[in-house]
Amino acid sequence: MQSYLGTIVAALVAAATAVFVVEVAHRVIRRLGRHSQLMTELTEHAHRSFQVAATVLAVQFAVRFSTGYAVGMPWRRVLLHLLVLAVIASVAWLVASLLVVVEDTALARFRVDVPDNRHARRVRTQVVMLRRLTIAVIVVLTVGVMLMTFPAVRGIGAGVLTSAGVVGVVAALAAQSVLGNVFAGLQLAFSDAVRLGDVVVVEGEWGRIEELTLSYVVVQIWDDRRLILPTSYFTTKPFQNWTRTEAAVLGTAEFDVDWAIPVQAMREELRRRVESSELWDGRVCVLQVTDATGGMIRVRALVSAADAGSLWDLRCLVREHLVAWVRDQRPTAMPRMRAEIGDAGSNLPWQWVQPRRPARRTDGELPDDARLFGGSDDGDARSEAFVGPDEPAESRR
Repeated sequence: MQSYLGTIVAALVAAATAVFVVEVAHRVIRRLGRHSQLMTELTEHAHRSFQVAATVLAVQFAVRFSTGYAVGMPWRRVLLHLLVLAVIASVAWLVASLLVVVEDTALARFRVDVPDNRHARRVRTQVVMLRRLTIAVIVVLTVGVMLMTFPAVRGIGAGVLTSAGVVGVVAALAAQSVLGNVFAGLQLAFSDAVRLGDVVVVEGEWGRIEELTLSYVVVQIWDDRRLILPTSYFTTKPFQNWTRTEAAVLGTAEFDVDWAIPVQAMREELRRRVESSELWDGRVCVLQVTDATGGMIRVRALVSAADAGSLWDLRCLVREHLVAWVRDQRPTAMPRMRAEIGDAGSNLPWQWVQPRRPARRTDGELPDDARLFGGSDDGDARSEAFVGPDEPAESRR
C-alpha cells in the first residue's frame, strides 16, 4: 500500500511540477513576445497542447521510475502502456498545434481586407488546404504509431505488408471518386484556378467561393444560398472566374428599341449617369448598336466596376435609368410594331424628331464611348489582347 501511495504521490508531484513550469514559461513568453506575431500565436494556440504533453510525459517518467520494484507486474505494464499511448497522442496534438501556429503566422503577412487581395487569397487557399492535409496525415500517423505499440499488431505486420498490394488496388478501386476529389483539391490549391473569395459562375449561379476543402467546394450564391460541389467539378467542367486576375469586371445592359432612337443622345445620357454614380470605376463606358433586325435595334451599354457586387448594382442602375429616359424623353423610340401604307415621301408622324449628326472629335473619329476596341488607352489595350496570332492589330480595328 505504501508503494502504491508513493507512486501516486510521485505522479501528482510530477504533474504539478510540469504544469508549474509550463505556466511560468507561458507567462514569460507572452510578456517578452508582445510585439512578435510568432510568440503571440504560440501563447494562444500551443499553450494547452504543450501543457498536456509535458504533464503526461512527466507522469509517465514518474510512474516508470517509482515502480521499479514492480518490474514484471501486469498492472505496471498496463499503466505504462496507457501512459505511452497518452504521450503519443499529446505529442501529436502539440505537433499539429505548432504547424497551425506556423501557418497562422505566415497568413498574417497577407491581408485579404484590401482591394487588391488576389495574391493573399491564393496563399490563404494553399495554406488552408495544406493545413487540412497535414492534420489528416498527423492523425493517421498517430493512430498507426499507437497501434504498433500493441504486440499483436506488430505480429501481423508482416502479413499486412505482404497483402498491401492487393488491398491497395481494392481500396483504390473502392475509393476512386474520393481519391479523385482529394487530388482535385490539391490541384485547385496550387494551380491558382480558383481561390477563396473568388467570384464565379457555376451551374448558372453567380456566387463567391466560401469554403474550399480536399473533397468539396462551397459556393455562396448571391441570395445567400449555398451550392456544394465536389472539387473534381472545377477540374473537369468549365466555369467562369470573374476575379482570377483582378476584381474589376465589365458588364452589359441591353435594350431593344425602335429605329427612331437617337443613339448619340442615349450615349451621352449613359455617360452622364455613370459619371454621377460612385459605382463606376471610370474605366469603360460604351454604348453601341449590336443588332438591327426584326424591326428594332439592339443597343448595348457596357460599363465597368471595381468588383462584381458593384457591377451588378451599376448594371441595374443603368438599365433602370435608360428605360425611364426612353419612356419620358424619347417615347417615339419605344419598341413598337408598325404597318406603313403609301406615302412614298416618308413623311410619317414618327419621324417628327429632327435627326442630329453624331458628335465627332476634331480628328473625325467617333468619341471614346462609341468604341469598345480602341478610342482610348483601355480600348487600345483590349484591342491588342484580342488580336489573333496571324492578324496584325491594325487590321482588326
